Amino acid sequence: MTDHLLSLMTFFPLLGMLLLLFIPKDNGGVLKGFTLVVTLVTFVFSLPLAFHDEFKTSAAMQYTEFASWISVGDFFQMNYNVGVDGISLWLILLTTFIMPIAVLSTWQAVEKNIKGFMALLLLLETAMLGAFISLDLFLFYIFWELMLIPMYFLIGIWGGGRRIYAAVKFFIYTAVGSLLMLVAIIYVYYHAVQSGMDLSGFSITDFYKMTIAPELQPWLFLAFAFSFAIKVPMFPLHTWLPDAHTEAPTAGSVILAAILLKMGTYGYVRFAMPLFPDALQTFMPLLATLCVIGIIYGALVAMMQDDVKKLVAYSSVSHLGFVMLGVFALNLQGLTGGMIQMINHGISTGALFLIVGFIYERRHTRLISEFGGLAKQMPIFATIFMIVTFSSIGLPGTNGFVGEFLALVGAFESELRWYAVISTAGVIFAAVYMLWMFQRVMFGELTNPKNQDLKDLSAREIVLMLPLLVFVFWIGVYPNTFFEKMSPSLEQLIIQVKSKQQVAMVEPVQTGHLEIK
Repeated sequence: MTDHLLSLMTFFPLLGMLLLLFIPKDNGGVLKGFTLVVTLVTFVFSLPLAFHDEFKTSAAMQYTEFASWISVGDFFQMNYNVGVDGISLWLILLTTFIMPIAVLSTWQAVEKNIKGFMALLLLLETAMLGAFISLDLFLFYIFWELMLIPMYFLIGIWGGGRRIYAAVKFFIYTAVGSLLMLVAIIYVYYHAVQSGMDLSGFSITDFYKMTIAPELQPWLFLAFAFSFAIKVPMFPLHTWLPDAHTEAPTAGSVILAAILLKMGTYGYVRFAMPLFPDALQTFMPLLATLCVIGIIYGALVAMMQDDVKKLVAYSSVSHLGFVMLGVFALNLQGLTGGMIQMINHGISTGALFLIVGFIYERRHTRLISEFGGLAKQMPIFATIFMIVTFSSIGLPGTNGFVGEFLALVGAFESELRWYAVISTAGVIFAAVYMLWMFQRVMFGELTNPKNQDLKDLSAREIVLMLPLLVFVFWIGVYPNTFFEKMSPSLEQLIIQVKSKQQVAMVEPVQTGHLEIK
């Protein structure tokens, strides 16, 4: 079973989706219950990854599977090539962890076309897991594109009043970036074949071994970076995110914030940075500048929002700027901070969207002005909201502090020192917009009569939030549980990128140009 653990984990939701089609569509409770069981079993399948001690000592891919898939003569070969290392480990576990929570959040929120909604959630889980485990670039691209389809329908059918606009905007933005990445993938493969490399399909581990000429790298890097920047999203390619978040159903917003945005940050770490290290160095000032603008701009715009959900959406633009700044620092502190902040953002922002969903189900409005004094009426809700708010602004003792602190320290110790200094303003702004929003919603007098009969969180909603709160404090108090399994892979990534940069600085003097090897 362990020989095919990744395949079992990835395609079990797809099997569940097929079985779901045989359940009568008017039996909503059974449909939701069955989907919950499928996602919980998938989470159980993923748990051996968390307890695999090999990640602590080795940067090599674990649980690898390889099978020939599509072959056209001697030129084109695509394989089913999957594996997991310290970079993808916690993102995979975050995916399987969040999905049951997302399903639980639909119990009262989704009342129409339940069968279709649940089927799309399971298809989306397979696509996300497939992207994280893919070691073949073409296979990664297939899963990357597959993610668009269920999320497009989740927003477009079950979203808010402007759902069609938001869904189309999300699809067009991501599809355009994906096509550029596809062209770059084919170009890299073509040159690898032309150079006589012994390739096993589009294997990323094979591509890591070649050195691409510096004059080619900027164009290839830009194609990958543009696609991933849209997904992150980095400023100024972020404009699809507030619309998608605001119009998406609660489960869609949770998955979008917790997992889908991490596809972009993961793409930089796994593909764009190690494949094109010279171009990374060339574009570093521009990328760092965009990170800082995203941090400050996202925070300032969030401060001006009158819709709680839109405020949380813009906060993602700011928080993911910290993630990318840490990643671009290209040292162990920054990369570790960036990677753990991906997980932290998934937990904290996912929890915030759940909280917004709870209050929306009760009042059918997300306007801050409609609330006030809710802490008296809903004390359990207020307590959980407060903890998640502190997590989002990075209070010491919570998960947010660990990630942002390490990302800023890493950037400060690198060439991005002044970018890190300016970015610290984003930490202050985050406290302003989150605490100001919390104050207006939870404190003051309960003046709106529509809020006077609101019920506190139900047992289901409390159970739904408790696992997220556990990780808020676990990562905040003892993050080594997570660091020790990602460190060997991150150290290997740093060595790989910097050694290629050193080669590129020496070889042009000796040979005048770099050949693809």
